[in-house]
Amino acid sequence: MEQPSAFHPASPILDFCPPSLPARWYTDPDHYARELREIQAKSWIYVGRASDLPALTLRRVEIAGQNLMLIKDEKGEIRCLHNTCRHRGSELCQHSEQKLKAKLITCPYHEWSYDLTGKLVRVPHVPETPGFDKSAHGLFTAHVKLWNGFIFVCLADDPPDFNAVPDIGAKALDNWPMENLVTGHRMTSVIKCNWKVFWENYNECLHCPGIHPTLIDMVPVYGKGVMSAAEMPGWAPGADAQSPLKSGARTWTVNGQPCGPEFANLTDAERTAAFTFVTLMPTMYVVAHVDYVRAVTVRPVSPEETELTAEWLFPAETLSAPGFDLANVVDFAATVIREDGEASEMNQRGLRNARFERGTLMPQEFDVFNFQQWVRRKLGEPLVSKEPRP
Repeated sequence: MEQPSAFHPASPILDFCPPSLPARWYTDPDHYARELREIQAKSWIYVGRASDLPALTLRRVEIAGQNLMLIKDEKGEIRCLHNTCRHRGSELCQHSEQKLKAKLITCPYHEWSYDLTGKLVRVPHVPETPGFDKSAHGLFTAHVKLWNGFIFVCLADDPPDFNAVPDIGAKALDNWPMENLVTGHRMTSVIKCNWKVFWENYNECLHCPGIHPTLIDMVPVYGKGVMSAAEMPGWAPGADAQSPLKSGARTWTVNGQPCGPEFANLTDAERTAAFTFVTLMPTMYVVAHVDYVRAVTVRPVSPEETELTAEWLFPAETLSAPGFDLANVVDFAATVIREDGEASEMNQRGLRNARFERGTLMPQEFDVFNFQQWVRRKLGEPLVSKEPRP
């Protein structure tokens, strides 16, 4: 292990080895239910691309075990409504997606009808009843936020400030034409691990040398078990930035070459960096390359199951260009995601051991530590004190 003195004070490397979260937090059903209430239900959760939601179509989504539905009106405004009729609680949208026959949401049970804002407008087959106020029986709503063409929903009555959610700032992707990108490919899988296990794997590269042969070939610094040069002994601020990709590569594709024209408005620094990660806990991360963008969604399914959805986003012109090779783009990251899933499942299986109560983080796992501190904070648990660098 490197001595702490070998690292610059500005390095993110920890100078102590903090304890990890309790192992039971990854398997216990009661704790899982607590995290749904305190984290998932109170956070902004990604539910899909605005461009992929047709107008006048109901789409079912689930957040923290709650049955919801998205609706886009003719003007493009998107709302999220709870999928429960105010009469006796029947489900309104019975399918994953269903086209409306009129500009009304009608309950299939007793035909109560609501406009697209959720206002109750029709109660058929019964006479007017004194004391019944239709205006008090509208559908329950959830907060909606659009960001770079992504739709986010929050169930909390008082949602958190969205601008604080993207880890490197809400404007981090301003130089990419995000709202105009279209979905070229989508891949969904369920991996057998707790949702936090996947996020912890995402937040460190100590596993990269042993798990990701293709990735460390493309990004050689990952082969050293770190995510950036700032984590290396001897690094100092102000060093000239260099591309992290191997010689000759421009982007994350199988052959390292762009799948189409590079985005026109990127800065020199963004081109040199080759990829920009934006993390939005607890729901997704976005990887913006010079030629396309990838978004990965993390959705808890059960205490030991997590659904991953990866979406590859392109300019429409790139997708329709003669000779466009989708597999050259998708196969690279799909391999990495599969390897991360297998590693996460391996980690989950070990966490079930009765002798293992909690682990110990290494200095390079500073972002795992930050994530675990975030979880503790969301749950109102005591934080682990950081020891100052001497």
